[in-house]
Order: sequence, then structure tokens, then C-alpha cells
Amino acid sequence: MSQAPTIECRPDGPYLVKGLENLRVSNGEAIATTPVMALCRCGGSARKPFCDATHKKNGFSGEKVSDGSADQRDDYRGKRITIHDNRAICAHAERCTDGLASVFKYGSEPWIDPDGAQVQAIIETIRACPSGALSYSIDGVAAEDPPRGPQITVTKDGPYEVLGGVSLPDQSWAQGVSTEHYTLCRCGASKNKPFCDGTHGSIGFKDG
Repeated sequence: MSQAPTIECRPDGPYLVKGLENLRVSNGEAIATTPVMALCRCGGSARKPFCDATHKKNGFSGEKVSDGSADQRDDYRGKRITIHDNRAICAHAERCTDGLASVFKYGSEPWIDPDGAQVQAIIETIRACPSGALSYSIDGVAAEDPPRGPQITVTKDGPYEVLGGVSLPDQSWAQGVSTEHYTLCRCGASKNKPFCDGTHGSIGFKDG
């Protein structure tokens, strides 16, 4: 029986991934795996997504420097569904605002209208959120994540999207978020390491 996949955040170094068999790029193409892999998280490797020890030369720090003030779950209660949102871990993939603009209204306040679309469309959009920033409840019962196999997707010029309950030991999780799926920084600049906070976009990170 193979071991359950784990991701270890090495101090000021790479993600040490063990037991993962499904590593892909955004178009679905598979990347060959080994039982133990070191994935770059400093943003500087010439062998992305794999580590080439550049973190030892570019002064990378794996320290979380956010003050935690953004870590709160906001609830948007509608007639049929309640949408939960924690901005602290949003990776800015924009699948919500692009996918269902009648509910997720960029630039508006409040920015979420839980009555802006049919419940099923809202659920499908929330399930497309890679970071876990969005979740939902119906009749006061929190939704469970759908069963999915362990997988890491190396997104284009963005974070690692992790799903399937891959263990991330010794890390603090944001309020009310799922541990089944999350996004990990790979540009090296997130203030909320190891989690992505969308900084890759503002710094113009390119993965080559």
C-alpha cells in the first residue's frame, strides 16, 4: 500500500513532496513523478517546478510575514445559501468573478450577492475556487468537499493548486477553510507563506 501524500515545507527551502503520483500542469499534461520530489518555492529555480537549490543563493525566506489581520471568515447569507469567504488565502484565480459575475461582483460592496444566481451555479463556482477561500452552507450545514484523488497542479505563472486532502503538516490554517484543497506559493513573495496570497500577479511572476 502506497503512503498517503504529504508536503513538507523545508525551512527556507523547497516543498518536499512524498508519495504523490499525480503532478500536472494547467493544461492537464502529466509531469513524471518520483516517490520524493523537491518542488521550488523560492521562484528562482531554472528547473521549475523542481528545486535546483537557487533558494540558497537568492536569500529566500519561508517566513510568514502577514500580521494575520486579514484572516477572518465573512458570511454572506442569502435566502437559499450562505457563502463564506476568507480573503487571507485568496489566490486571485478569478474563477468566481469570471465565472459568475452576478454573484461575485468585483469592485462592489458587498462584493458577494448570495441571491444573484441559482444555488447549483453558485455551488459549482465555489467548487472551482482552488484556494479554499470560498465555501458555502445550506440550512446551516457546511458543505463537504467532493471526493477527489490527491493531485498537484502547477499553474501558469501562479501557485501550486493542491487537492485531494494532501497532508501539509506543521502549518497553521486560516479560519474556516478546507484542508482538502489549497494553493501554495511558488513565486517566493507571498506574505502568507506557505499559502498563496496572489502576490505572483502584482510582481509579474513568470515560470518560464
